[in-house]
Amino acid sequence: MKNIMIINGPNLNLLGLREPEIYGSETMEDCMLRLRRTYTDYELEYFQSNHEGDIIDEIHRCAFPDAECAGIILNAGAYTHTSLAIADAIAAVNVPVIEVHISNVAAREAIRHTSLIAPVCRGVIAGFGLDSYRLGIEALLNL
Repeated sequence: MKNIMIINGPNLNLLGLREPEIYGSETMEDCMLRLRRTYTDYELEYFQSNHEGDIIDEIHRCAFPDAECAGIILNAGAYTHTSLAIADAIAAVNVPVIEVHISNVAAREAIRHTSLIAPVCRGVIAGFGLDSYRLGIEALLNL
Protein backbone atom coordinates (compact mmCIF):
# COMPACT_ATOMS: atom_id res chain seq x y z
CA MET A 1 0.00 0.00 0.00
CA LYS A 2 1.34 3.41 -0.95
CA ASN A 3 1.74 6.05 1.74
CA ILE A 4 0.82 9.70 1.66
CA MET A 5 2.80 11.72 4.18
CA ILE A 6 1.22 14.77 5.77
CA ILE A 7 3.83 17.03 7.34
CA ASN A 8 2.98 20.01 9.51
CA GLY A 9 5.42 22.63 10.68
CA PRO A 10 5.66 24.91 13.70
CA ASN A 11 2.71 25.67 15.94
CA LEU A 12 0.36 23.39 14.03
CA ASN A 13 0.40 21.04 17.01
CA LEU A 14 -1.87 23.67 18.60
CA LEU A 15 -4.71 23.33 16.07
CA GLY A 16 -8.03 23.51 17.86
CA LEU A 17 -6.55 25.87 20.46
CA ARG A 18 -4.50 28.37 18.49
CA GLU A 19 -6.29 31.41 17.06
CA PRO A 20 -9.58 29.65 16.28
CA GLU A 21 -10.77 32.71 14.32
CA ILE A 22 -8.01 31.92 11.77
CA TYR A 23 -7.42 28.16 12.13
CA GLY A 24 -10.80 26.91 13.37
CA SER A 25 -11.58 24.79 16.40
CA GLU A 26 -10.93 21.33 14.94
CA THR A 27 -7.78 19.45 15.84
CA MET A 28 -5.43 17.78 13.40
CA GLU A 29 -6.46 14.46 14.95
CA ASP A 30 -10.05 15.18 13.85
CA CYS A 31 -8.81 15.99 10.36
CA MET A 32 -6.66 12.84 10.13
CA LEU A 33 -9.58 10.65 11.23
CA ARG A 34 -11.76 12.10 8.48
CA LEU A 35 -9.00 11.74 5.87
CA ARG A 36 -8.26 8.12 6.82
CA ARG A 37 -11.96 7.26 6.48
CA THR A 38 -12.01 8.84 3.02
CA TYR A 39 -8.72 7.53 1.58
CA THR A 40 -8.81 3.88 2.56
CA ASP A 41 -6.60 2.79 -0.36
CA TYR A 42 -3.69 4.76 1.08
CA GLU A 43 -1.89 4.74 4.37
CA LEU A 44 -1.94 8.32 5.58
CA GLU A 45 1.02 9.07 7.80
CA TYR A 46 1.29 12.20 9.90
CA PHE A 47 4.31 14.07 11.18
CA GLN A 48 4.50 17.42 12.96
CA SER A 49 7.52 19.29 14.26
CA ASN A 50 8.36 22.75 15.46
CA HIS A 51 11.96 22.15 14.33
CA GLU A 52 13.16 22.87 10.81
CA GLY A 53 15.74 20.08 10.70
CA ASP A 54 13.18 17.46 11.76
CA ILE A 55 10.92 18.53 8.89
CA ILE A 56 13.83 18.27 6.46
CA ASP A 57 14.72 14.79 7.79
CA GLU A 58 11.12 13.66 7.29
CA ILE A 59 11.06 14.97 3.71
CA HIS A 60 14.29 13.06 3.03
CA ARG A 61 12.88 9.89 4.65
CA CYS A 62 9.95 9.97 2.22
CA ALA A 63 12.38 9.71 -0.70
CA PHE A 64 13.80 6.31 0.33
CA PRO A 65 12.34 3.41 -1.68
CA ASP A 66 11.22 1.54 1.44
CA ALA A 67 9.03 4.53 2.39
CA GLU A 68 6.77 3.75 -0.60
CA CYS A 69 5.65 7.37 -0.49
CA ALA A 70 3.21 8.49 -3.18
CA GLY A 71 3.66 12.11 -2.14
CA ILE A 72 3.81 14.70 0.59
CA ILE A 73 1.18 17.19 1.74
CA LEU A 74 3.22 19.92 3.44
CA ASN A 75 2.03 22.75 5.63
CA ALA A 76 5.38 24.23 6.61
CA GLY A 77 3.71 26.96 8.67
CA ALA A 78 5.89 30.04 9.04
CA TYR A 79 8.85 28.13 7.56
CA THR A 80 7.03 28.52 4.23
CA HIS A 81 8.18 32.12 4.17
CA THR A 82 11.64 31.73 5.66
CA SER A 83 13.20 28.35 4.96
CA LEU A 84 15.42 27.97 1.96
CA ALA A 85 16.61 24.74 3.61
CA ILE A 86 13.14 23.18 3.39
CA ALA A 87 12.84 24.36 -0.22
CA ASP A 88 16.19 22.70 -0.98
CA ALA A 89 15.01 19.46 0.66
CA ILE A 90 11.86 19.43 -1.48
CA ALA A 91 13.92 20.07 -4.62
CA ALA A 92 16.33 17.27 -3.70
CA VAL A 93 13.75 14.49 -3.47
CA ASN A 94 11.89 12.72 -6.25
CA VAL A 95 8.56 12.80 -4.41
CA PRO A 96 5.74 15.19 -5.37
CA VAL A 97 4.95 17.80 -2.72
CA ILE A 98 1.75 19.82 -2.45
CA GLU A 99 2.00 22.94 -0.29
CA VAL A 100 -1.11 23.56 1.82
CA HIS A 101 -2.26 26.25 4.22
CA ILE A 102 -5.32 26.39 6.41
CA SER A 103 -5.71 30.15 6.12
CA ASN A 104 -5.61 32.28 2.99
CA VAL A 105 -2.02 33.46 3.40
CA ALA A 106 -2.45 36.01 0.58
CA ALA A 107 -5.04 37.81 2.71
CA ARG A 108 -2.80 38.00 5.76
CA GLU A 109 0.33 39.97 6.68
CA ALA A 110 2.63 40.92 3.78
CA ILE A 111 5.43 38.63 5.04
CA ARG A 112 3.10 35.66 4.43
CA HIS A 113 2.54 36.56 0.77
CA THR A 114 5.85 35.03 -0.35
CA SER A 115 6.47 31.30 -0.24
CA LEU A 116 10.03 30.06 -0.60
CA ILE A 117 8.77 26.51 -1.06
CA ALA A 118 6.05 27.08 -3.70
CA PRO A 119 8.49 27.14 -6.64
CA VAL A 120 9.64 23.58 -5.84
CA CYS A 121 6.18 22.19 -4.99
CA ARG A 122 3.77 20.76 -7.55
CA GLY A 123 1.06 23.17 -6.42
CA VAL A 124 -0.36 25.27 -3.59
CA ILE A 125 -3.74 25.08 -1.86
CA ALA A 126 -4.66 27.69 0.74
CA GLY A 127 -7.60 29.17 2.55
CA PHE A 128 -10.00 26.23 2.87
CA GLY A 129 -9.46 25.45 6.53
CA LEU A 130 -8.57 21.87 7.34
CA ASP A 131 -10.24 20.88 4.06
CA SER A 132 -7.04 22.17 2.43
CA TYR A 133 -5.48 18.80 3.35
CA ARG A 134 -8.19 16.85 1.53
CA LEU A 135 -7.86 19.12 -1.47
CA GLY A 136 -4.10 18.57 -1.35
CA ILE A 137 -4.55 14.81 -1.39
CA GLU A 138 -6.98 15.09 -4.32
CA ALA A 139 -4.44 17.19 -6.22
CA LEU A 140 -1.69 14.68 -5.45
CA LEU A 141 -3.79 11.73 -6.62
CA ASN A 142 -4.61 13.56 -9.87
CA LEU A 143 -0.96 14.16 -10.81
